[in-house]
Amino acid sequence: MRHGGQILVDALKANGVGRVFSVPGESFLAALDGLYASGIQNVTCRHEGGAAMMAEAHGKLTGRPGVAFVTRGPGATNASAGVHVARQDSTPMILFVGQIARADRDRDAFQEVDYRAMFGPLAKWVAEIDQTERIPEYVSRAFHLAMSGRPGPVVLALPEDILSARAEVPDLAPPAPPLSAVAADSIKAIAQALAGAERPLVVPGGTLWSQAAADDLARFAAGWGLPVAVPFRRQGHMDNAHPNYVGDLGVGMNPALGQALSQADCVLSLGSRLGDTLTRGYELMDPVRPHARVIHIHPSPDELGHLWRPDPGLVADPRAVVAALAALPAPRRWDDWTAGLRAGYEAWQQPRPTPGAVRMEAVVRWLSDHLPPDAIVTNGAGNYAAFIHRYYRFRRFGTQLAPTSGSMGYGLPAAIAAKLEHPGRSVVCLAGDGCLQMTVNELSTAAQHGAAVIVIVADNGHYGTIRMHQERSYPGRVSGTALANPDFAALARAYGGHGERVERQEDFAEAFARAQAAGTLAVLELALDPEALSTGATLSQTRAAGEAGLRRA
Repeated sequence: MRHGGQILVDALKANGVGRVFSVPGESFLAALDGLYASGIQNVTCRHEGGAAMMAEAHGKLTGRPGVAFVTRGPGATNASAGVHVARQDSTPMILFVGQIARADRDRDAFQEVDYRAMFGPLAKWVAEIDQTERIPEYVSRAFHLAMSGRPGPVVLALPEDILSARAEVPDLAPPAPPLSAVAADSIKAIAQALAGAERPLVVPGGTLWSQAAADDLARFAAGWGLPVAVPFRRQGHMDNAHPNYVGDLGVGMNPALGQALSQADCVLSLGSRLGDTLTRGYELMDPVRPHARVIHIHPSPDELGHLWRPDPGLVADPRAVVAALAALPAPRRWDDWTAGLRAGYEAWQQPRPTPGAVRMEAVVRWLSDHLPPDAIVTNGAGNYAAFIHRYYRFRRFGTQLAPTSGSMGYGLPAAIAAKLEHPGRSVVCLAGDGCLQMTVNELSTAAQHGAAVIVIVADNGHYGTIRMHQERSYPGRVSGTALANPDFAALARAYGGHGERVERQEDFAEAFARAQAAGTLAVLELALDPEALSTGATLSQTRAAGEAGLRRA
């Protein structure tokens, strides 16, 4: 006889879970007891949103569901931010929520929430376990659904009396991996469709990817002379130094690459949903007036025909498809088309100077030139991230952790999860001053669990992205976007880490070396000029453009 918390933890062990992220609550004390001496590391976080984002980042890194535990009511609502990231990023994740006892349901009990209603639009599946004996069944299904088709988050509510009750029930073996073979006729049909194109573009996306798939994609692109453009924040899907890599399609994309997408007559989508960020709000590709043939490979049948008419479409693991395509002889080559797009990427990579004594373009290029190829770079949301997209060259799969959902505060929790999973690798979080303060309390989590992450803060004293849009639409009328920031370097030292403020570009390299040598969490605060608004425009230029627009109106 085991109590439900022990049954639950044993089910996690059966599914290969070695680490969970949590904020403790009295609603799941039995699960915490089950974790005691289980061999599963329980990473105690400071906020449920941070815990859920760490679990989501773990899922991105491993391809297996990241696991988070939070308490009922406010704990669950806080965690919803990470569930939303997992949903939009197609990341396998399982959120366990402590729940009130069954006898108190439907009485508006303390912290009572209907989790099916709350998480229904965000998760692939939401359920509440009603019998202790069925815990292994529910956990097995949760793991299967989190990884099947288009991966995503699953939420399981755990009534506290179910966890404390005892039962005699066997453990279940983990779900067997599905067969991944792709029929030869399907590969032949894809090759024939591609062979008829004059201006093809290959777009690999989604989370079902690996370093082996990145290598297969490189062989396929080189063998066929094809250009490869990745979706928003999927830059690790192919070595950016490869001559067939032509850039990323998403927020702040190279205008020349956007034009190429609008001119392409065939798009081979390997796991991408070809959504709004990739198409600049469906301006570059319009589902109503399609201009290009779409060869769509996706693991979920629900995605085929959702936006684009597939011609052909294939429900399959994109990793298996790209491996099969790489083994085929090329029916023709598109070297000139690809070379032109690569030249546009190289030109886009040339740093455009921004104002100030410390410049983000120079910092990011230095990191790109000096970090090892397996270094993991994380970020949340903000204009500072555009410098990463434009100037950093990702060399390997799994080295970019960033939310396609555009969630602020993601970078630090993701960096902590990455460092715990890969303690021997360099992990660097880039964050804006507003972005970091969404989850800055997780510096305490990094200190407690020995996650020696390096955080680089772009400190310009405002919510830069919103200020940019504000100046375009309502120039000179600054409202709600100014920030009063702490001394970030001193804050790092307060948590027992290393902290420095960098005020001159020439000091950055030595400051970064000291941060690496510290062997603890480290924060480097970049004193940026507020004029340096984006990779392509200053604050003054943006305001002037907004004023000109108002005059024309």
